[in-house]
Amino acid sequence: MNHASCPPITRVRLGRTGLEASILGLGCGGPSRIGQTAGRTEEESVALVRKALDSGINFFDTAETYGTEAILGRAFQGVPRESFIVCTKKSVQAKDQRVRPEDLAQAIDGSLARLRLGHIDIFYLHGVLLEDYDFTSQEILPAALRLREQGKFRFLGLTENFRTDTRHRMLERALQDDVWDVVMVGFNLLNPGARERVFPVTRRKNIGVVNMYAVRRVLGNPARVRETVAEIQRLGLLGASVDEADPLGFLVHAGGASSVVDAAYRLCRHEPGVHVVLSGTGDPTHLEANVKSILSAPLPEGDAARLRALFSRVDSISGN
Repeated sequence: MNHASCPPITRVRLGRTGLEASILGLGCGGPSRIGQTAGRTEEESVALVRKALDSGINFFDTAETYGTEAILGRAFQGVPRESFIVCTKKSVQAKDQRVRPEDLAQAIDGSLARLRLGHIDIFYLHGVLLEDYDFTSQEILPAALRLREQGKFRFLGLTENFRTDTRHRMLERALQDDVWDVVMVGFNLLNPGARERVFPVTRRKNIGVVNMYAVRRVLGNPARVRETVAEIQRLGLLGASVDEADPLGFLVHAGGASSVVDAAYRLCRHEPGVHVVLSGTGDPTHLEANVKSILSAPLPEGDAARLRALFSRVDSISGN
């Protein structure tokens, strides 16, 4: 993509962090892991990160478990530190073992070494479930705050496990505590539950919101769309009738979206309360298309209203 020929990607203030983040962020995990899952070379993934930077993306999301921190570290060499925002994460539980507070410093130092950075912009406690939240806040949070005081990272974040916690139960509990600067939230056109359960609180408290699961596996696959909408209908949660052969086809028309994926990104990008929408890809062409979608206008109000009518009661589907 020739950056000079495209409109600049809009920047938005990420809540109370004050960070000026691009409204599209490059997710370096998910099914793609910037191409590593699909067998791309590290050089190709580095080139993708560089392309994202050239396209105006300055927000990059990774994690210790994704295996992509070192690729980002290579890609950022020679790039002014103030020109990009890096987020990484530490899971509070792995293989049925909860992380110990003393493990946190080692994890952050490892991330910093792989990223080749002196500090992390946003450090998340990752994939926290409701049953792990009290442990996280009582045992792990104090250790994280001490590391922030040492300058290891600037802002503290929390991510939900949307694949299993599709009703945002953990975040509903966590947002009662005024300690989280940024939260990562699952939200998409199939399950817009965060609109009522999360965003009113984050907006009131000026907490940064990073949107994951905007597309994932279902919305980019017509067969999976049909299966998922049929499941929603079987559960009695579908709010109106649809064309079973093409249940989201109404979104694609002149003056509307160019594809279901385009519609999915546009819905999330223009949702009040969402600051940054993550896009995970290892394909430069897909990256260009996603940039185009994120720069597009909101969906026509008639289409948006129909989506609300169809899926407003859905709270058991992640879209993965």
